[in-house]
Amino acid sequence: MRIEVNGIALEVQVSGEGPAVMLVHGFPDTHACWRHQVAALNAAGYQTIAPDLRGFGASDKPEDLESYKIAAYAGDLIGILDQFGIDRVHLVGHDWGSALAQLVAIMAPGRVIDLACLSVGHRGAMLSAGWEQREKSWYMLLFQFQGTAEQWLTQHDFSNMRQMLTEHPDRDEVIERMRDPRALSAALAIYRKGVPPEWLLNGDAILPPISVPTMGVWSSGDRFLTERSMTGTEEHVAAPWRYERLDGIGHWMQLEAPGKVTDLLLDFLASAEAQAG
Repeated sequence: MRIEVNGIALEVQVSGEGPAVMLVHGFPDTHACWRHQVAALNAAGYQTIAPDLRGFGASDKPEDLESYKIAAYAGDLIGILDQFGIDRVHLVGHDWGSALAQLVAIMAPGRVIDLACLSVGHRGAMLSAGWEQREKSWYMLLFQFQGTAEQWLTQHDFSNMRQMLTEHPDRDEVIERMRDPRALSAALAIYRKGVPPEWLLNGDAILPPISVPTMGVWSSGDRFLTERSMTGTEEHVAAPWRYERLDGIGHWMQLEAPGKVTDLLLDFLASAEAQAG
């Protein structure tokens, strides 16, 4: 369904009944990247809310770059909860979705029961992860250059983007969506407003700690993120912390190893429900 939040229309998939779980995707995905988890969570007695972030999928794609400030994405997620009358939610995020879910947990901890961070840890952990992580993050600087990044990704029938997404199970679908120049630029906007060069270079504006129970999940085949960038998140969580490592799996873990990811989520959510009960 499409709903109006903060002056824009967002596509949101809502299904199931029970305690609410919000699933937040990252770049370059849509809510469809959670399809395996949605089915399993619904079957286990949870309601799932899986939006397309602004600039992605079927959601609106504002032309003004200022519309993509990171706080706006987080505000959209809180606005979605308000629209559906959800007071408190289990939050699950992957890639940029993890970063945004963390921001929601920091901005509105009273709205979040617990938080599962897939692939991407706390910003402070990313910055303290050392040179290896900075090497893996090279593309974040490239993405800052409007026009240049789009040309590099799309040239020779998206050959560079295909290489970046080598292990993405939905790579062909992603490429087809990004053939729309507006869709590609809107998706890249999250990097342009979320990780400006000055942040990459000097690490200003470290976020406060997370104050809700948190699980971090990292996969050893991730070409973009080091394990230290996730394990270091523990230092930024002022609440119970759990770490899980998935060996031999790439960045898009919820699609590459859906059963393993779903089992971890169900166990984590059940633990929170038991403690709440």
